[in-house]
Amino acid sequence: MGSQTVPEPVQQPNTKYRNFWGNSPETEEAYYALHGVSGTSGHFTAPSGRSLFTRSWVPVVIPPRGIICMIHGYGNDTGWTMQLTAVFLASHGFACFAADLPGHGRSPGLRAFVPDLNLVLTDLKDFFHSMRSRPENQGLKSFLFGESMGGALCLSMHLSMPADAWAGAVLVAPMCKISDKIKPPWAVQMALRFVARFAPTLAVVPTADLVEKSVKVPEKRVLAMCNPVRYNGKPRLGTVLELLRITDELGSRLHEVSIPFLVLHGSADEVTDPAVSKALYEEARSEDKTIKIYDGMLHSLLFGEPDENVAMVRQDVLTWLNERCPDQHEIHIEGM
Repeated sequence: MGSQTVPEPVQQPNTKYRNFWGNSPETEEAYYALHGVSGTSGHFTAPSGRSLFTRSWVPVVIPPRGIICMIHGYGNDTGWTMQLTAVFLASHGFACFAADLPGHGRSPGLRAFVPDLNLVLTDLKDFFHSMRSRPENQGLKSFLFGESMGGALCLSMHLSMPADAWAGAVLVAPMCKISDKIKPPWAVQMALRFVARFAPTLAVVPTADLVEKSVKVPEKRVLAMCNPVRYNGKPRLGTVLELLRITDELGSRLHEVSIPFLVLHGSADEVTDPAVSKALYEEARSEDKTIKIYDGMLHSLLFGEPDENVAMVRQDVLTWLNERCPDQHEIHIEGM
């Protein structure tokens, strides 16, 4: 087990879109410094021998008061848009860690091909354990944070570990069960399974444009599409079948969920069904559970909505974390 930090190229939107981000610094380092955050990137080699590209964002004004282990959604990565949330949380005292999933972002592997999520979970557990074991992080409460498919992985990780392994989870539009309104008919699933035996990497599964379905603000759609490492192709057969498997398993185990959690969903989300988040809230045996359904919002709650909506969702996440991880220091960073 080990990790190595290496410099990474700056990720900034094209100059023509910079005004949309406000008076954005020219480099990632300057952006982090503006918000009182130190950001690093590197590669983690798991005991399995597989490698993951990783990022961390930690507060520099005060010692961290909690750890957040973040998992991104299908086709996305830990940079570009997700790190805006990580920087926000780090600026309020939380050390955040994340890894690009195999075949995503800057991690190796065929793009968006994830045929075995159990192997992914094993590597993520090892990475998160290495971050939580650092001397400066020992004794801090640790939380999971997952968006969309990442939310499903958070729940799967929770169910595969001791009940008290995590202090809580923030689940943003989680794909914890595929609604019958979205799931392919049984006959189509059987056909996909047959073809996948011979060609699991085929990118042929028809699907709607996820950016169009997820991001409400037109300018932000353009920004999302500018991400050079985002996967924009059709889903691969092996990946789709694995998502069906893990969500079917989760759907049958919602009653076993015992971790404290906050689940957030937009009422107009067409990528993951808000009814599924309601089912999670109703069926989970967690004593500490909170659900928020945002009227009219789409899938990308923490980026794709108008700024005032994003700020509201961010504040709900921060409030929930603060209540479970009291801040012993006063901190306020301008611009967040």
